[in-house]
Amino acid sequence: MATDSAGDGGIHEEDALGKAYDGRLVRRLTGYVRPYWPLVAGAIVCLFAEGAMQLVGPILTERVIDVALPQHDTAVIRRAVFLFGLALIVQFCCAYGETILTSLLGQRVMRDLRLQLFAHLQRLSIAFFDRNPVGRLVTRVTADIEALNELFTAGVVSGLGDLFTLVAIAVLMVAVDWRLAVASFFVIPLVYLTSHVFRVKVRQAYRDIRIRLARINAFLQERITGMRIVQLFGRERSEAVRFDGFNRGHLDAHLRSITVYALYFPAIEILTSVAMASLLVAAAGRVHSNTLQIGVVAAFFQLVRRFFQPLQDLSDKYNTLQQAMASSERIFKLLDEPVGAAAVPLPLPVRGRAVHPGVPADASRDALAAGAPTRATVPASVAGVTIAFEDVWFAYDLAHMAGSTPGGGEPEWVLKGVSFRAVPGETVAIVGHTGAGKTTVVSLLMRFYDPQRGRITLDGVDIRDMPVSELRARVGYVQQDIFLFAGDVASNIRLSSQLSDADVERAAARVGADRIIRRLPGGYHYQLGERGASISVGERQLLSFARAIAADPALLILDEATSAVDSEIEAEIQAALAELMRGRTTIAIAHRLTTILDANEILVMQHGEIRERGTHRDLLERGGLYDHLYRLQVGEAPAAA
Repeated sequence: MATDSAGDGGIHEEDALGKAYDGRLVRRLTGYVRPYWPLVAGAIVCLFAEGAMQLVGPILTERVIDVALPQHDTAVIRRAVFLFGLALIVQFCCAYGETILTSLLGQRVMRDLRLQLFAHLQRLSIAFFDRNPVGRLVTRVTADIEALNELFTAGVVSGLGDLFTLVAIAVLMVAVDWRLAVASFFVIPLVYLTSHVFRVKVRQAYRDIRIRLARINAFLQERITGMRIVQLFGRERSEAVRFDGFNRGHLDAHLRSITVYALYFPAIEILTSVAMASLLVAAAGRVHSNTLQIGVVAAFFQLVRRFFQPLQDLSDKYNTLQQAMASSERIFKLLDEPVGAAAVPLPLPVRGRAVHPGVPADASRDALAAGAPTRATVPASVAGVTIAFEDVWFAYDLAHMAGSTPGGGEPEWVLKGVSFRAVPGETVAIVGHTGAGKTTVVSLLMRFYDPQRGRITLDGVDIRDMPVSELRARVGYVQQDIFLFAGDVASNIRLSSQLSDADVERAAARVGADRIIRRLPGGYHYQLGERGASISVGERQLLSFARAIAADPALLILDEATSAVDSEIEAEIQAALAELMRGRTTIAIAHRLTTILDANEILVMQHGEIRERGTHRDLLERGGLYDHLYRLQVGEAPAAA
């Protein structure tokens, strides 16, 4: 379910299957099974008992035919019927218990793995998400973990039961009559060869299905997300033709897998019939010469049928094991991805309770909290904070993001020696052309990335030495690209902290969002659609603003915060901001220069460097780059150079 271009399928090739058994992966998987060992033990007992019950029928058949019928002993027949019925009941109960226990095992292991994966994803750096498509990560948490569920519910435990059944039947056949057993087993090499070809073909078919399904998911995700563009440019027919190509490819891959199964199972049935025919030929002469009883032959017919059924199941379980090994390798590769330097330790499920990564299972949260601090802490400020950039250089790891090997030479710097200072009560505005590095400054301040050179301090403390949760708790961030979660309005406003309903309403009132919220059906309980699609862009921006100031942050970061609201609402927000920013630190990224005329300092960036700095009036009098940008926006001809 990757999200790259659906046509090339490049990243889908990672779905190639590895070896069917990897001891290292099995040992790691065992760690997730160990807390539920009673379920495993119970399932194995049920499987072994079920396998043993399969021997009862042939044994009773032999006794009835060779003993009860010749002697007309109805008591023996009645006992045989009773025992056979009892064996069927026990077999039914064991099969039921095995299904319930293995299903519980698989679901609980899946729950633990999903929790751990999701917790780990939240701790990874933003750079990781830059280079990994969302669809691929969703596949890890869904399809790959589901493959492990198949391993536990229909794979490894059931495979042990099949092996036990095979061994038990083989031992009984040899014990009853070794010559008939040899005659029955002579087709086993052919069964092995057929099963080997089946495994290879099914492996290729499954891999092809996964790749083509990933391409369908990628195509659907991109087109559904961009449906407005598809409809705007009249691409419905052409996109339907492209989707039909992907869909037909997926259908063809499934048909190939069905063909393999349709050939394999009849082939095993034919070989089973050949084994029974061989048994009949080997037994005929001995029965005729009265050296072999007919009851033994009848029992062997039943045993041969029961013997080849687990062989079929084991071949299918081999592919389940192979799929699970490939999925577990991808899951553990993600879990082994190093977390960002700014990651917050999150509780993970271990043995049925939550502990923090890297903390022994017997360590409690209280013990963790009582440990010696490893990072600097900054005393909470009532008002603003002092932010300082000190000769900051930064380059995105583009070569790594592209999946290639970085070459030598100087990296492509996005920021070059950026230095500035923002103190409580002041507003620092950052302006410049697209790509000048404005948003990168905010990304570094929020510790989405860390600079390669220089440092950023908050009240004199390097933010890399602070817990990232403490840093971000000080910040109210209003993005230009607004993201709202599906849920009610109130939960989106109180996202950054635990606020009462009254606090939420006050925050909305401070930015004028309360008037809009009151018009919504249900008010603060109104359910927003995905990404807030059920309200307008301007209304979304107001809610984002209310969310940012709800916790009364010490530092406000505004990324063109009023770009999607009309002039009347913008005036209300600016008035609220004037009150809110008093005594606090504000950093504003501005595309419309008219919104930052009163800033204490304006930084003009170009190609990652600060080219000019000063107040609005000072920069206009200087007649430089800022003056040029301002005149372009207000519709005046730029002054001659």
